This record gives sequence, structure tokens and C-alpha cells, in this order.
Amino acid sequence: MTGLTYHANDEAATTALGTALAEHLPDGSVVALCGTLGAGKTRLVQAIAEATGVPRENVVSPTFVLVQEYRQGRRPIFHFDTYRLADDDEFLELGPDEYFEGEGLTLIEWADRVEACLPRERFNIQIEVTGETQRTFHLAASGERYQSALAELQNWLSSRSY
Repeated sequence: MTGLTYHANDEAATTALGTALAEHLPDGSVVALCGTLGAGKTRLVQAIAEATGVPRENVVSPTFVLVQEYRQGRRPIFHFDTYRLADDDEFLELGPDEYFEGEGLTLIEWADRVEACLPRERFNIQIEVTGETQRTFHLAASGERYQSALAELQNWLSSRSY
């Protein structure tokens, strides 16, 4: 698994990462988001969705709905929150395979809770709180198309300063 670390000193830097992910992840991508409560998983999803044309205020944590679909942008965004699920079976009842095999981006908060149900090939993002507004994002790619996206993402991020 290939990886990279991205340090965001403020919300603008998190938004920049979301924009880069929206630009460089291929359609049909599955993104596993992990981190503690308040780490910024939903904020990153907002940034990704906003970069595709979805109004930021439309993107909320799907904690009680479990999955939100955003189709207002250039491509669909499917946003799962598995925090309140009891087990893998409950996740599988949501029909994730249909999303995994579809177009757009499938973003899964608390992905570590349903890891056994996720595709082997995926994009993983571990978010670490390093300060009041600072976050460290550990991005890892599993699978050839995700490794290519990670390399593009690294080039894009290194060519900009935030």
C-alpha cells in the first residue's frame, strides 16, 4: 500500500485537499475515512462535494440517515456514516456494493467499523487532530488505479502552497 501524509494548518488547507481529491480520484472510487470524533471527516466530505458543485450547506453527516446521495454536482457523491451501525450485516443491508460499483465517489465515515465489507482496492484516509485547526491526513492507496491517483494527488499538492 502506497501512502502520503498531508499537513493542513487550517480549514483552507483541508478544503484544498478536498478539491484535489475531487479532481484526482477516478469515478467509482471508494474512500475509507477514519479518525476520532471531531477529526474532520464530514468537513473533508463537504470539501470534496463542494469541489464537484454540491453546495457545502447541503452536505451533512448522515449519522441518522446512514447514507446521503448528492447528485447536484459534476458527478455523484455517496456519503456513508457507519458510526451507529451495530455490525457488518447492518452495513450490508444498505446495499453498499451498488454504490461501490457505480459512478461517482463513495465516501465512508468510520470505515474502520465495516472494514471487512469494503473493497480490497480503495483509498484510505486517516485523519489525526494535531491542533485546534490543524489536521494531519494519512492517505493510502490500495490498488493500481488508486496508486495512480495518489501519485497525481501528490504532484498536485506539492505544486501548491497553502
